[in-house]
Amino acid sequence: MNNDQKTADAFAESWNHLPDGSVYTRDQFEDWMSPITQTDAQGKTVLELGCGNASLLVHLAAWNPAVLHGVDLGDSVLSAEINMKKAGYRNWKIIKADLTEFDCEGPGYDLVYCIGVIHHLKNLKKGVDALVRNTKKGGQFHGWVYAREGNGVIVYIVDPLRKVVSRLPWWLTKYFVAVPLVLPYFLYAKTINALREVSWVRRLPLYQYSLWIAKREFAFFRHVAFDQLVTPQTRYIRRSQIEAWLKSYDEIDQNSTYIIMRNGNSWKFGGRKKL
Repeated sequence: MNNDQKTADAFAESWNHLPDGSVYTRDQFEDWMSPITQTDAQGKTVLELGCGNASLLVHLAAWNPAVLHGVDLGDSVLSAEINMKKAGYRNWKIIKADLTEFDCEGPGYDLVYCIGVIHHLKNLKKGVDALVRNTKKGGQFHGWVYAREGNGVIVYIVDPLRKVVSRLPWWLTKYFVAVPLVLPYFLYAKTINALREVSWVRRLPLYQYSLWIAKREFAFFRHVAFDQLVTPQTRYIRRSQIEAWLKSYDEIDQNSTYIIMRNGNSWKFGGRKKL
């Protein structure tokens, strides 16, 4: 079995039991993609590595790329195809494949992105390799991963639990573990949002992330908790590791690279390949 097949299957169980459409809002999509904007995708060839049920692809389609492809190892490609058909965009294709081995034909894509997947791979570097390899000369790549910085609560409390409950049936994890586990955090995040202008509140754990997620309903909190618990493997990545990755590729224009802290507990990173 592929090293990442169990993870892909676990996430497919999650994605394929969600209602049709994107689980994310337009604002969330644009936040994850920034500093990439519509200008970088419009009329361009675009690839998403690890597309899940196409929750991000359906938003990217509204940016009017010339071609839009998604790759995923799991059976979530079934719900991805349903969601893309309903999106009203024509030039798309969903490919069932291991993203770490995927090698596109031709010169590559103008834009390649991978959101929330690399940190679940057995071999993190192979995920970054795929980002860079499938980007054409002069093209852009963009990724998002969990940070080790700012995630102490998750690393020491949630991650040990994940190693146990990820072996359970998905429905048991979703409804009998994720729900009671996330309820206290749901109340915590809503409280932080209500008291966000109080100075001492700003020093509480997960402050920035809590402000972000507090905009959403309880079902989204449960979705995030379930995604944290269902996967067999998760890594939390330091900025220094991302810096080392970016510097290791001769084909990357080092003047174009960026590493951006998001919500105090994750990293966005990317750059452009040399012409």
